[in-house]
Amino acid sequence: MLNNIGPAGFIIIAVVVLVLFGRGKVSALMGEVGKGITSFKKGLKDGSEELDDKSGDAQHTARDVTPDAEHEKDKA
Repeated sequence: MLNNIGPAGFIIIAVVVLVLFGRGKVSALMGEVGKGITSFKKGLKDGSEELDDKSGDAQHTARDVTPDAEHEKDKA
């Protein structure tokens, strides 16, 4: 459906949106969209850094928890 819309169609849609909502509301909306995208990218970056930090900590704090055969004999 959107494949049939050319550059002229997008210009007409933009003009209709500007007429209906006004320049102020459209610019405020685009500003909010920009802030949302920036926040989303920052969240992705922080999340990946947090995962990297946790995986690095897990490698340093990992220990062997397999049961020891000598301790099993002592308990029995």
